[in-house]
Order: sequence, then structure tokens, then C-alpha cells
Amino acid sequence: MDDLHIRRAIEAVWRSESARIVAALTRRTGDFAWAEDLAQDALLEALASWPDAGIPDNPGAWLLTVAKRRAIDGWRRRERLEERIGMMGHGALLSETPDAVDVAADPDRIDDDVLRLVFVACHPVLAPAARLALTLRTVAGLTTEQIARVMLLPVSTVQQRIVRAKRALADAEVPFEIPDRTQRPARLASVLQVVYLLFTEGYAPAVGSQPFRPDVAREAVRLARQLAALAPDEPEVYSLTALMEFQSSRFAARTDAEGLPLTIAQQDRSRWDRSAIARGRAALARAESFDRGLGYYGLQAAVAERHAIASSTDETDWSLIVALYDGLLELAPSPVVRLNRAVAVSMVDGADAALAEVDRLAPELESFRPFHGVRAELLERTGRTDAAVAAFLRAAALPGNAAETEVLRRRAAARAGDG
Repeated sequence: MDDLHIRRAIEAVWRSESARIVAALTRRTGDFAWAEDLAQDALLEALASWPDAGIPDNPGAWLLTVAKRRAIDGWRRRERLEERIGMMGHGALLSETPDAVDVAADPDRIDDDVLRLVFVACHPVLAPAARLALTLRTVAGLTTEQIARVMLLPVSTVQQRIVRAKRALADAEVPFEIPDRTQRPARLASVLQVVYLLFTEGYAPAVGSQPFRPDVAREAVRLARQLAALAPDEPEVYSLTALMEFQSSRFAARTDAEGLPLTIAQQDRSRWDRSAIARGRAALARAESFDRGLGYYGLQAAVAERHAIASSTDETDWSLIVALYDGLLELAPSPVVRLNRAVAVSMVDGADAALAEVDRLAPELESFRPFHGVRAELLERTGRTDAAVAAFLRAAALPGNAAETEVLRRRAAARAGDG
């Protein structure tokens, strides 16, 4: 295996294991910033040694062992080794967590290191932008360079945000724990956002060569189930779980024989996971049972449900989807929601009507790849081939997932050939 493949393998391991490693180290050291540094040091050692020594049988455990050894060295230098060794011996640093949550569990006794890490990253002492950067680094496992591309910021800016966030957590002496019931509501919205951000990284990675990462998406669903046990009276927790179940149901059908992504219209719906759809419908029904009206995630879940239960693209209830997006715009207006609504409008009123709405979003979404992808498809449907080719190429030129980039380039080449 050459160095490039080794590096890609290391990146894949890091993105899968980093949250658990950092969380486990934080629990044992009591110092989030140091734990994150220890994990990063272990990653650097892997980059240096694995090309010659090969990838270990259990790479996550290897990284954790190296980080643990560096922690012991650090304590020795601080002349506190004897005190801390006892802490390191209280159990395995990287504990296994169950895939399912007992619905009767005591909500104050959930023991989950990754969920603790999420609550720490969502502490109110951090500004929203700092929470996002820290979450992408520690929970989603992205590098600083990758975060900079996702956030469309200079690498130095992202580095500063992460450093300041860790310093703020240290200065505030934020404990590594799930807060008590009185403190949870203040963080719940941010925690839900982080969990959905993690799911999105699994469902549609912003960077890398994989079109999706089911392991990451499943971890997000697991965390949502944990949250349901912590906050059983919060409908948005069930709404988010429903949304992620509906979207997860399509994983088996989302790529072609080459491993390139397919649109929902191109997918073989017989391969969709009906059990995941059933779980999603049950979770959405639970959210609706509170009679508080659907919130941000609930409305998105309702849209996803319309897709999940439709037998084909043509049989989808697009008019209802437009109405659901109207409700979402009233609740949380954003150009991205308007873009998604325009796609639904194209199925109700035609591509020309939708294109007019999309073009009005250009000033706000010029650097957003999906904007140009949607616009290219609408131009293609209206017969404007040259403009569609240009839009596909513009989308492909923007930062994003490599598999998606290849599809966009192929679609541009195919349209150019037709012209």
C-alpha cells in the first residue's frame, strides 16, 4: 500500500475514532484541551510510523494507546504520575456503548463519553461559530484544513477559533459531564444541531472521496436515541431521530456500480430500508403526539416522510412538500430552505417557475455548490444546454466531496456532447 493510500486510511480511521478517543481521554484526564492535543499527537505519530510499519489490526486502539502513553509522560513531567495512574486504571479508556437505548433508563444515569463531548462542545460559554469549528474538529473528526473549506474561511481563522474555544472551556472549568436537568434545555438546541451536523457529515460528506459514511450517520442516530432518554418530553429530539431514520433508509440505493452517488429520482426504491422508514414514522408520530406543532426538524422530517412513502418521484406529494417548506420558511427562513423549496416547486409548477426562484438566490448562494447543481438541473430541463453545462462545471469547481465532483463533471461532459 503506497503512502497516499496509507494517508487516506489514517484519515478514515481518525474521522471514525477521533470523537471516542478525545472523549475517553477527556474523561480520564479532566482536561478537554489537553485530551484533544494528545489525540492529535497520536495522529501525527500514526502519519509518521504507519507508512513503514503498516496499519495496525486495531488502529483506533493503537491511537488511544499512544495518546495514553503521552498522557503518562506528561503527568510524569508534571510530577503527578502517581496520583493520575490510579485514574487511568479505573477502566478501559475507550468504552463500548450500546446501539440501542433502554426506553426505561434513568435519564440521569446515561454514561456515554461521546454525548458528554457533544455537551461540552455546546457549552454556552462558546460563541456559535466556535462551537461549530470545535464540533467539526472533535466530533466529526475533520482536519483544520477541511473545516476551513467547509466554512469557507482561512485556515488561520479556523485555528484561532479552535484554540480560543478550548481556552474558553478551560478558563470556565467546564466539567466533562452531561449537565443536570435544569441546565439541559439551554444547550439542547445546540446539541441537536451538532448531532444533525454529525449525521450530515455521514450522509453527505463535505470533503473526502466517499459519497457517504454510514458509520458516522449511525453514530448520530445512536446519539439521538440517547438524547431521547435524556429529554423524553422534547418533541424535536424525536423529530430529528425521524429525519435521520428516513434519510438513512436510502443508503443501500444511493450509489451506482462505480460507487458514484445517485439522485433520489435515480434510486431503486425497492432497496430502501423499510425498517428504518417504519422507525422514522414512529418517531415522527411521537413528536406529533405532543400537540405543539412541528418544529425545525419536525417539518424537515415530514418532508422526508413524503419521499419515503412515495412509490416514485412522480407519485410524491410535491404540493404538500412545498407547503411544508413554506412552514419551515416561516419558522427558520434561510436561502438553503428556499433552494430546497424551489426544487419542489419545479415538480409542481415546472422548471421555468423554479428557475426564476433559484436565480433570485444567486447573491446569497454563489459559493454554495448545491445552488449551482440545482440550477444546472433546472437549466437542463428547460433545454438550455450550454447554460446547464456551465452551471455543472461551476458546481464541480467549488469545494466538496470528490465523488460528487466526478458526477457533476460527467453530467457537464454528457450535456456538452449532446450539444
